[in-house]
Amino acid sequence: MADNRDFALRRLHSLLGVIPIGLFLLQHLTVNHFATRGRDSFNAAAHFMESLPYRYLLEIFIIFLPIIFHAVFGLYITFQARNNVSRYGYLRNWMFLLQRITGIITLIFISWHVWETRLAAALFGSEVNFNMMEEILDNPLMVGIYVVGVLSTIFHFSNGLWSFLVSWGFTITPRSQKIATYVTIGIFFVVSIIGLRSIYAFVYPEWFAFATNNLAIL
Repeated sequence: MADNRDFALRRLHSLLGVIPIGLFLLQHLTVNHFATRGRDSFNAAAHFMESLPYRYLLEIFIIFLPIIFHAVFGLYITFQARNNVSRYGYLRNWMFLLQRITGIITLIFISWHVWETRLAAALFGSEVNFNMMEEILDNPLMVGIYVVGVLSTIFHFSNGLWSFLVSWGFTITPRSQKIATYVTIGIFFVVSIIGLRSIYAFVYPEWFAFATNNLAIL
């Protein structure tokens, strides 16, 4: 009975990592990527998200509660796991270890990011806009923290997608799992480019504005 419950919780943990948390990550990065088009584009996208009906209910039940469960149970899995990369240097063993490490980094980063943005807006009346992110990323140390945090989050999602496909029976054979490995690595690189462009759009807004204007002329 205990084994069945643990198996069910692990499948739920994997599912929530993709739906809705993974989808929210992709949506969040998409909104942030509007920063590459300039201040007005990002502010319009951020305002649209803040204007959604029942936003607080959506944030609580679709975002925060799933993240809390995923994080708490993920910590349980992390401290129960036995990593054997020093003895078995296979790719999936390294991915297993990196999944646990990036999970902890992701939890710390998301908590800090929520405090800097959402809670700052709620407690101090700050507006979540281009200027807020530009001020946060004005410090080179914070740029480094955001780069590490965003890449860790994207890796955790991409590699977690591989685990989801296995645990839910979509990729059973070794061949299908190998293909899934290549696909999820590809997803990591593509989404990482989007995430990094979003960060540096706040750091070098003039450069992105120049590039956008010149592409528009072409």
